[in-house]
Amino acid sequence: RGLGDVYKRQPLAAVGSQECVILLHGLARISNSMSELETKLNKSGYSAISINYPSRKYEIDVLASDAVGRGISECGSADTIHFVTHSLGGILVRYYLEDSIIENLGRVVMLGPPNQGSEIVNGMLGVPGFKFFGGPTGVALGSGQGHIPESLGPVEFDLGVIAGNTNINPLGLLFIRGENDSIVSVESTKVEGMNAHLVLPVTHTFMMRNNEVIDNVIHYLTTGSFIP
Repeated sequence: RGLGDVYKRQPLAAVGSQECVILLHGLARISNSMSELETKLNKSGYSAISINYPSRKYEIDVLASDAVGRGISECGSADTIHFVTHSLGGILVRYYLEDSIIENLGRVVMLGPPNQGSEIVNGMLGVPGFKFFGGPTGVALGSGQGHIPESLGPVEFDLGVIAGNTNINPLGLLFIRGENDSIVSVESTKVEGMNAHLVLPVTHTFMMRNNEVIDNVIHYLTTGSFIP
């Protein structure tokens, strides 16, 4: 068992052209937040594995090693390993790949990733209770020097990013400049080295359940581009 509750699965069998997709949820969420993506990926011929990890409990090095490592292990002998992540999940993949190599890595799609940090974190750091809510990794997801996103280099893998531009959060209006998904600005989702970037009218909290988002995720994993 890992640090969090784990979906109990048998490793994938050695099947030709087997493609495994590791799903990583965001901060303060659990694996069932990715359930619609998991179901539709499986129906599309992928073997999707949704990983539960305790996002508010540990530092990022522990979370990345645990969540990404368990996902790779559960993919077994799959020919190709893809990732689909929401929010913090994308930062875990970037952190893991800074010092590790996944030989059979395929494509990665990040949904609402704070690749340049979240301005809301900066604004909320002084609010009582926020550090407890965010945990050691969550409070380090701010923008600028001293935060985790700033310490990560350009991506060197096939990455497509989907950002949302629907804000329903008053704090988004207060702390975030420009278009945003209520938590992360569109600009902050971008990262040097990404292959494609798509903006859709969705919010941060529910974007992974949106049909248009899911269709674009599957299209990207299959073709290396979003739906034209």
